Amino acid sequence: MIQPTSAPIRATTQEFLEIEDIIDDIVILTSGSAVLAIETTAVNFGLLSEEEQDALIYAYASFLNSLSFPLQVVILSKRMDISSYIEYLAAEERKATDPVMKERIQHYREFILSTIKENKVLEKKFYLVVPFSVLELGIKDSTKSLSAKRKKLPFGKDYILSRAKTSLFPKRDHILRQLGRIGLHGRQLTTQELVELFYNLYNPTVTGEKLGETSGYSKPIVEGSS
Repeated sequence: MIQPTSAPIRATTQEFLEIEDIIDDIVILTSGSAVLAIETTAVNFGLLSEEEQDALIYAYASFLNSLSFPLQVVILSKRMDISSYIEYLAAEERKATDPVMKERIQHYREFILSTIKENKVLEKKFYLVVPFSVLELGIKDSTKSLSAKRKKLPFGKDYILSRAKTSLFPKRDHILRQLGRIGLHGRQLTTQELVELFYNLYNPTVTGEKLGETSGYSKPIVEGSS
């Protein structure tokens, strides 16, 4: 008969993630590489005139041709919860004393309800992820897969962070300038926003939950095992 092991199970979701830590708005990965994320606005291409579309295509092509480094485009879509808005309309309908206004609010509320039943109301966010390769640290075996146990960083966090900033910040500034020429606005995600982004990605049932300030945690958000 097989006896159950008495050793505690210590594995957590974090053991399967490649994130070592998030410091100064930069994500440090377990391999020693790092990334920063830029959130950008979008434009409805279909609503533009033909001339505006041509100009945008040309500007976007110029942006791509100006890149001398890899760039990842990430689009996140999530279904919007507008239940609070529906409740607000219902409350306004109850408060309305004018019969005409009351009827209009009712019809509008019913229209919104029928619309979201037939079509999902999605919120989309657009991100540009700029990488810092471990090769820039002089590591040649970066292609080796991670072992079952989390690898230690090839260098200290402070050194990796300093090198990453030197490499990433000029790339970030270049991207922000190019986005402005296209008519888009971009901004780098902060440490707090990155933590909430990853938290919501791995906890979709509680998406939108606000976390406390990262400075208030007794331990880092992500901490490699010894």
